[in-house]
Amino acid sequence: MIKRPYGNTGKWVSEIGFGGWQLGNQRDWEPMEDAAAISLVHEALDRGMQFFDTAPNYGQGRSEELLGKALAGKRADAVINTKFGHGADGSTGYDASLIRDSVEQSLKRLRTEYVDSVLLHNPPFEDLDGKHGHYEVLEELRKEGKIIAYGASVDSGTEMLELIHNTNVGVIEVMFNIFYQEPAEAFKIAKEKDIAIIVKIPLDSGWLSGKYTKESRFEGVRKRWSSDIIGKRADLLGKIGFIADQDTTMTMAALRFILAHPEVSTVIPGVRNRAQLIENIAAGDGSMPDDHVRRLRRLWEDEIRHMGLGW
Repeated sequence: MIKRPYGNTGKWVSEIGFGGWQLGNQRDWEPMEDAAAISLVHEALDRGMQFFDTAPNYGQGRSEELLGKALAGKRADAVINTKFGHGADGSTGYDASLIRDSVEQSLKRLRTEYVDSVLLHNPPFEDLDGKHGHYEVLEELRKEGKIIAYGASVDSGTEMLELIHNTNVGVIEVMFNIFYQEPAEAFKIAKEKDIAIIVKIPLDSGWLSGKYTKESRFEGVRKRWSSDIIGKRADLLGKIGFIADQDTTMTMAALRFILAHPEVSTVIPGVRNRAQLIENIAAGDGSMPDDHVRRLRRLWEDEIRHMGLGW
């Protein structure tokens, strides 16, 4: 597994990481047995995948708890990113006074004395610039050794630029994929400030795995898509079919497109089973041809940018 620098932390992370939303999450995804989840984390480590992304609200705290169990005795081999803003009890609150307790509860669930990074979890735009005390609290936690770096998880280049220009954050997690390329405009500036970039939702919530069609219907978290959006996404899959071949699945190609951006530190596709884990890791065995990257960028600029696909 190729490793990339994690901003200015001095750490290096696997360029393909482990998205932990599914661990212990029986509300948004199909149930996963605890033993299977722990085994999956162990195999990820054995295969060189050592970046793990989680949050207190993933599985109502179960994602962090399962990671903690799985990494017992292996903590030094892993880099862990968690978040603040969405609580394990289902509450949402971004007041700076809540940060310390949230982080300390995460540390307990993760069975660790520190986490490598903590991010404000999709906060309101007005909380990004630090005027409400969030980064002061996070800086205190950093000085105490409870966290190494901090930043925010956001959805757009506009939010990235707000962080880049008005704060000293060291990590930004952002949505970015073939169907949603707007944040790329801020990547170079983030790199110049030595800010680590984590890419979330790299498969467009499953669409870029190539398994959905116009006839697909969804439940759970994916029920948000209208029939019109489903049709638009299905049509786009037909236009990007050239990125896959007998040796490269659509998933592998979608991840390689993201990794073609050198500013990215790591990409965090979700993992629900061993087959997905192996396929995600296989994306690192090759690279996307430059011509394919250019064609996908043109498709975004000429057509997708103004389609309003949502997420």
